[in-house]
Amino acid sequence: MGKKTVRDVDVRARRVLVRADLNVPLDNGVITDDTRIRESLPTIQYLLEHGAQVIVCSHLGRPKGPDPALSLAPVAGRMANLLGREVLFAEDCVGPVAEAAVASMGHHVLLLENLRFHPEEEKNDPEFARQLARLADLFVNDAFGAAHRAHASTEGITHYLPAVAGLLMEKEVRYLGALVANPPHPFAALIGGAKVSSKLPAIQHLLPKIDLLLIGGGMANTFLKASGFHVGASLVEDELLESARQVMREAASRGIRIHLPVDVVAASRFAPDAETTTVTVDSVPQGYLILDIGPETVRQYTEALQPAKAVIWNGPMGVFEMEPFANGSFELARAVANLDAVTVVGGGETAAVVVASGLQGRFTHVSTGGGASLEMLEGKTLPGVAALLDA
Repeated sequence: MGKKTVRDVDVRARRVLVRADLNVPLDNGVITDDTRIRESLPTIQYLLEHGAQVIVCSHLGRPKGPDPALSLAPVAGRMANLLGREVLFAEDCVGPVAEAAVASMGHHVLLLENLRFHPEEEKNDPEFARQLARLADLFVNDAFGAAHRAHASTEGITHYLPAVAGLLMEKEVRYLGALVANPPHPFAALIGGAKVSSKLPAIQHLLPKIDLLLIGGGMANTFLKASGFHVGASLVEDELLESARQVMREAASRGIRIHLPVDVVAASRFAPDAETTTVTVDSVPQGYLILDIGPETVRQYTEALQPAKAVIWNGPMGVFEMEPFANGSFELARAVANLDAVTVVGGGETAAVVVASGLQGRFTHVSTGGGASLEMLEGKTLPGVAALLDA
């Protein structure tokens, strides 16, 4: 990855501050998906096995100051269960409380309270970064999901401590970066999600590298309308119709096959109990909303993917959170999982589809970072990666 990792430095008897991404979903204080905690464990275990004192910090949610509902305390409990050892918890991440917790932690793992309880974190405030740095001798950034943000705990702290990548960060950058830089061919991109605007830079960056582009989700509506189809009352970004046409023209000029839905599941309203109909894309009822791809589209996309030696998938095929509109996403998840290919899933909602379908272990890599993985697909340099020591 071109950056030093935790394997490249001596950590024995050193206090190591690990920036993890423990931004897990909570329901009344109960963790509903601990994937990100599990993904943070290899780095923590490596450090423990090599004699380091491990201090972990993270954000959780988007608090506007201290908020008990967004405390990392439940995460400390789950992390302790997964590690099989006690995890201490400090009720602040900087200042006297955090410093006292570090001074008395011994050989336990210590988790600090939510970084974003301090507005200085997102402002990348130098003094806040300096206070974090006072807690440790070495900084390890393992929070790929936050690496696209130049915050105090991802970029600012690197000005005060030697900084290296954790094992998860290394894995994320290796799979996402290497796949896009030098993919096996045929290379297919499966792109979904609600809006073209959020995925257009990634599509434009991928076009010179891919052999096949399959489009689904709400963003497909804009491409369908740009192709002359009536899409009812569906979400469409009219200001991007010409951009969609340009993508299709460029793909054609490069000999890249673009697949758009040929049939869809349309609903009378945006609700799980709405009246639905499965129709071809040239017969969407007036006033109806396209909320999923249809079965013939699933069949065609599955068939088109069969020759692929590499697939990058970012964005669901429909409103998978609602059962009537989940089939397209789940069927494509199964199709990609069954390929004899390198299969990399962008984080966020796409990772949620994989988890909901029970197929986590069937992909080459499932990213933990939605925004970060998307920015890597756009060819951007992530501030949290750029700030680490060069190899």
